[in-house]
This record gives sequence, structure tokens and C-alpha cells, in this order.
Amino acid sequence: MLMLNSTCVTEFIFEGFSGFGWQHRLAFFIVFLMLYLLTLSGNVIIVTIIGLDRHLHIPMYFFLSSLSVSETCYTVAIIPRMLSGLLRPRQPIDIQGCATQLFFYLTFGINNCFLLTAMGYDRYVAICKPLRYSVIMGKTACVQLAAGSLGIGLGMAIVQVTSVFSRSFCDGSVISHFFCDVRPLLKLACADTSANEIVNLVVSVCVLVLPMGLVFISYVLIISAILRIASAEGRRKAFATCASHLTVVIVHYGCASIVYLKPKSQSSLGQDRLISVTYTVITPLLNPVVYTLRNKEVKDALRRAMGCKPLSS
Repeated sequence: MLMLNSTCVTEFIFEGFSGFGWQHRLAFFIVFLMLYLLTLSGNVIIVTIIGLDRHLHIPMYFFLSSLSVSETCYTVAIIPRMLSGLLRPRQPIDIQGCATQLFFYLTFGINNCFLLTAMGYDRYVAICKPLRYSVIMGKTACVQLAAGSLGIGLGMAIVQVTSVFSRSFCDGSVISHFFCDVRPLLKLACADTSANEIVNLVVSVCVLVLPMGLVFISYVLIISAILRIASAEGRRKAFATCASHLTVVIVHYGCASIVYLKPKSQSSLGQDRLISVTYTVITPLLNPVVYTLRNKEVKDALRRAMGCKPLSS
């Protein structure tokens, strides 16, 4: 995939959860495996229901389906290896495998950020420009937004992986993490990594601060429009269409910002590892849970698929 610089290290070993005893690791394995299976099954259900139910063939659910596919790829890149490491600690991974894992992790993680931004824009158009919604959010526009999100993810991932693996690694081969991430890898580099830190900061700002800013602006305009709705019931229904997206956005951007926008001097690998568990294991589950338990249209589609009567308004 990428031409890697010659290096003193040919493989890495994940420290992961090796500091915990066997019983604790087994408990983690069972919990994480259950969460992983729930995430996979939830996302498969969402994609299937949206694909089969014509009532959900609208932009909002096109983006939700794209997000579910991306979240699935994101977790597949990280969690199976992590689960294996819980049963057999300190397993090696060759440098090509590490670069590949980092590439897919960054690609789909960044893709998720921009898909959430596209979903925020969709909600802005639906509430603030309802009469032009079908024109602005046509099929072509939706595909372009989804493709653009993936394209940005691919581009940024190539920049990051090339930046990290252009360095030689000679400060040991143990990664103080449970997967190949930028900062733990840079701690193993031989030479000064100031340039890499700058690249990492610029990429983090581009994929976190910029999307967060756009989502924030969208919701300022959305809330202003909702407050102008005369009836309390109308305001409630308008906000209900945004509540699920807003919940996912807050958790997703919150966890990622704590790790990637925190100054290096304040970075604790133990804390980063704990937060990483949140956004690699728990946050991906939030998407299907929130959108199936809190979204009436998805619940109605599930009931129709099971031959049940949809819920009343």
C-alpha cells in the first residue's frame, strides 16, 4: 500500500492489557466481544432496514446507512486484533500490518467525522430550508457528500501513515496501546518527531475542529429556526429529528478531541488507552442504539419488517 522507510524494527508488540491478570483480561474479552457483536448486528440491521424500506429512502437515512457501513469497517480494523490480544497478550504485528491497520483506522475514523457533518447539514436544510430540501439534498448531492467524506478520509490517512512510517523505529518495539495509533508509534521513533507532531496537529484540526465548527454553526441556525416555530408541538417534533444525531456527535467528537487535540505534554498513555476503548468499542455501538431506540421512523420500519403495526404518532 505504502512504501515504508527502512527501519531497525520489523515488527511491533502491543502492550495492550497485558498488565492485567488473566481473569480481568477474560472479563474484558467477554464484555468487548458482546459489545462488538451488538455493534455489528445493529449496523447490519440499520443498513438492511434502510435498504429494504422505501419510507427510509431519504437523505437522512442514506447518510445513516453510510455511517453504519463506515463504523463497521472502523471496528473491524481494530477490535478483532484487540480481542485476540486479550487472550494472547503481547502478540507481534509486522510493520506492514501496523501501517495497514493505522491506514484503515484513520480512513474510516475521519470518514465518520465528515459523515456526521454531512448529517448536520442535512438537518439544517430540512429545518431551515424545508421548501428547497428536495432540491438541495438531491441524490447527486448526497452521493457527492458521502464520497467527499470518504475521499478526505483516504487523503488524510495517506498523509498521516506516510508521515509516521517515514521515520525509523529503534526505541524498542513495544507499542503502549492495543492498536497502531499515531502517538504511541511516534514515541518509538529514533529521530526528532517535531515535524510529525505538527502534521498530526494540522490533521487533527482539519478533521475535528473544522467539522465540529460546521456542526456547531448548523445547530445554532437550527435552534434559531426551531425557536421561531409557533407551536410547542412543532418545536418538539423539529428538535426530535435532531436529537439522535446531536447525541452521537457530542460523544464522538468529545472522545476524539480529548485524545488528539490534547497537548503532547499532557498526554498520558494510560488515560489515552482508556478513552480509546470508549471511541473504538463503545461509541460505535452508540450509533445503532441511538438510531433504533430513539428514532420513531426506524422503529416503525423494524416493526413493519416484523409484520407488526407501526407505532402511532
